[in-house]
Amino acid sequence: MKNELMTEQLQKLVDHLESFRIAEYMELLERPIKLILINLIAGIARGLGIAIGATVFFALVMNFLRQLILLNLPGIGGVIAEIVHIVEMKNGNY
Repeated sequence: MKNELMTEQLQKLVDHLESFRIAEYMELLERPIKLILINLIAGIARGLGIAIGATVFFALVMNFLRQLILLNLPGIGGVIAEIVHIVEMKNGNY
């Protein structure tokens, strides 16, 4: 009875550890070049995602500001026009 309980608990422990995929992680640690390559590719993907996301976000903000300029809101329109003018001068579009 005691052996069965211990065997059952060990089996649960083994199943739990296998769910963590520790063996795959240990294999990855044994091959540092593969680990570096995976992290390099992940870093490049994150960097590209951030760059593309920021570009789209700021393009949308600029478009929104241009639409506000067209509304000719008193006070706000002049400030926004100046901001858009500064950004366009920095980008060489003006």
